Amino acid sequence: MSSRKEPDKKPTASVSRRGFIRGVGIGSAVGTGILHPEAEAAPAAASVAGPGAVPITLQINGKPVNLTVEPRVTLLDALRDRLDMTGAKKVCDRGNCGACTVIMAGKVVYACSVLAIDAQGKAIQTIEGLSTGDRLHPVETAFVNNDAQQCGFCTPGFVMAAKGFLDRNPNPSYEQVKAGLSGNLCRCGTYVGLRKAVLEAAKTKGASSNA
Repeated sequence: MSSRKEPDKKPTASVSRRGFIRGVGIGSAVGTGILHPEAEAAPAAASVAGPGAVPITLQINGKPVNLTVEPRVTLLDALRDRLDMTGAKKVCDRGNCGACTVIMAGKVVYACSVLAIDAQGKAIQTIEGLSTGDRLHPVETAFVNNDAQQCGFCTPGFVMAAKGFLDRNPNPSYEQVKAGLSGNLCRCGTYVGLRKAVLEAAKTKGASSNA
């Protein structure tokens, strides 16, 4: 029987569960760069305006208008209180009734729900910019022809909503007009006249133009 001894085997180092998890965690952190914050891109500095009044420039009815407002001032308040453009009416002031509707960057918007400072660089059209001298815009003429107004509070908003709607859909059906003006409310209930006015304006050449 051989007397040769088997070579001693080195004991295998045991890894505890805690040590394993710690090692995996460190490896993941290194792989994701968590341990090297200096390698991460610094966040861009936020642009802050206010809280005091700041100068802004608005493009209203094709002309630049300079004014100074606090960042919290809405486009509606800027138009009415700072620029004396009172066509857009302040009724609900909650973006529900549409009486303050204007067209901004080609889209129908509630002026009470837009900050004036955020309206910079965007073409804004109000009802004051529709008529040319004594010549009414076709939408305005159609409103008169169809008795589409009573108390008048909702009328400017409806005119602007109709103008914006016809810009997008120059040949609408009655049902399309009904849906297209659904964002505006008339407390006097002249909806039938309003819808007929839009249909008449759609038949008038140039109804969707600025003139």
